[in-house]
Amino acid sequence: MKKSRNSAYQKSFSVKDRFRYWFDNKMTRGSLGLIRILIIASVLLAAIIAGLIILFGFNEDGEVASVFWDSIATVINAWMPSFEDGSPGYLILMSLTAIAGVLFTSVLIGIITSAIEEKIDNLKRGNSLVLEREHIVVLGFYPGNFTLLQQLILAAAGKPACIVLAEDMEREEMEQAIRDNLDVPKNFRIVCRTVDITDPASLEKCSVETCKTIIVSPTEDMRTIKAVLAVSALLEEKGVPEISINAIISKSAHRFPPSIAEANHITTLQTNSILAKMIAHSCTQTGLSEAFRELFNFEGSEFYLIELRGIDGLSFEELQLRLNNAVPAGVYRDGKVTMNPPAAYTLKETDKVLVFSEENDSAVLEADCPPLQTPSGDLRMKHLDTTDTVIIGHNETLPIILHELPENVSHVYLAGQNATQEEREELRQVAEARNLQINYLPGDPRSESVLLKLARMAEHIVILNDHNQDPEEADMEAIFLLLNLRDIRKRYDLRFNITVEMQLEANQKLVGSGDHTDFLVASSMSSLFLAQLAESPELVDVFREILSNEGNELYLKNVGLMHLEGEYTVRELRQIMLRQGYILMGDLNKDKYSTFNRKLDEKITLTRDDDLIVIGE
Repeated sequence: MKKSRNSAYQKSFSVKDRFRYWFDNKMTRGSLGLIRILIIASVLLAAIIAGLIILFGFNEDGEVASVFWDSIATVINAWMPSFEDGSPGYLILMSLTAIAGVLFTSVLIGIITSAIEEKIDNLKRGNSLVLEREHIVVLGFYPGNFTLLQQLILAAAGKPACIVLAEDMEREEMEQAIRDNLDVPKNFRIVCRTVDITDPASLEKCSVETCKTIIVSPTEDMRTIKAVLAVSALLEEKGVPEISINAIISKSAHRFPPSIAEANHITTLQTNSILAKMIAHSCTQTGLSEAFRELFNFEGSEFYLIELRGIDGLSFEELQLRLNNAVPAGVYRDGKVTMNPPAAYTLKETDKVLVFSEENDSAVLEADCPPLQTPSGDLRMKHLDTTDTVIIGHNETLPIILHELPENVSHVYLAGQNATQEEREELRQVAEARNLQINYLPGDPRSESVLLKLARMAEHIVILNDHNQDPEEADMEAIFLLLNLRDIRKRYDLRFNITVEMQLEANQKLVGSGDHTDFLVASSMSSLFLAQLAESPELVDVFREILSNEGNELYLKNVGLMHLEGEYTVRELRQIMLRQGYILMGDLNKDKYSTFNRKLDEKITLTRDDDLIVIGE
């Protein structure tokens, strides 16, 4: 008869092997398992010793319970009996019990010490479960970028708040970096946890099911997408898919399909296209990038949707001229925000108003305002003189930059290009559609002679970051070019402004702002957008419109080109700009110092070198 394969290889295990296997399994269950084994072994030993003493008649008093108790006490205390305590047999057996007690006590102390050390180590590593509610979960942390945390602290505005910061790094390292770089107020708590942000099981310790919102901190696209999918799967499993997830995706090719994003409450922004547009406008409007930062950070004023009594029947122009301590920027009606509506747009009592103000209750609707007259003269923008731009470097956003360059840019020189033939053809088509002339300049822009030639060719120089390179290396190349351009500008007394794209906030701090230099830092800008999305999710469409290539955007309007030199009240300037199709947000003086949300009756003296910060199409 044939044996089965299992029976053919069946092996007989000895009792010793089975006991060792059982013991090894118990040992692997942690400290509690070891303590349980130790207690059982101690009780068995005490019982055996007591039994032997009773069996051989070594107990002179004859009390069984007393012998058993003495045996247990000897094991626990490791107490060595004295010569007068009993017969020689009793002394020998109790001495053996005391020796075993020393061994058991030593092992027990070792187990407890190891357990405490293990628990402390776990706490240090940030492996314990978070027990918070209505907190903000931030997935991902880069020790050099603190803008996101700083903005969330400002958004709390002194109210109690908590952030759970999760990253696959030591908790102590995260906490030390935060202590060294951030001033965390007493009302604000940052709880750090060591977590694999791409693993749903690991994310459970962040208590995502009880949080207010989830932010995926700016990181590499693939890791961001995996983190979003992981937390989305966990929320679905916990039965709370309605909790919003906010993330930044740098490349449009990696965007989430709209139906999936809507179903999972995922809000994403494509930073590369946003930054490309900002670079295109900033290179000819120095100070615009700083205006963007002011508009989106939580210092000073920010956007709110508020209810205002007494607006029924008012036109949007009347609201502009009567609303003090806040800039009305749009109207919320039927579940949609209309940014920058026409001046004659009539408001209803049930409408909410989109305002830019310091607090959500700062806006004051004045009873009336004096009649205004539009200043005489031609307010149309003067024809801008054509200008040339040099772009050093190449990345996938270059076509967007060329498309978004102001109309007065007629000639673009491209240096340090590593574009493929296919990419060059795409650039040619974009330039042709824009009636823009492009030229490729040979030579290594890191060479001083080539850099000097470029500096003498244009009024505006853009340094693009290589997105395919390590962020640290790419930023250092940009810094090298910037320092050399500043040196050339000073030595040769040249006049040109520089716009630099960088990836890491910490690197931008190394070189400061400098004269006539705009910085577009991907991680910093991304953090500003994410903080706004987390705190004001109902305004996501507003932020998308301002940051997109369609609809209303942020601009600088030069005072000299609009013939607006002179003294005006803010109320007068609001009316003037509204009739030109713009919302006046603030002003930027010739030293590039911006002021937002001025009082209605405040007087401003404008010079030809000043700019007005506006939102419009």
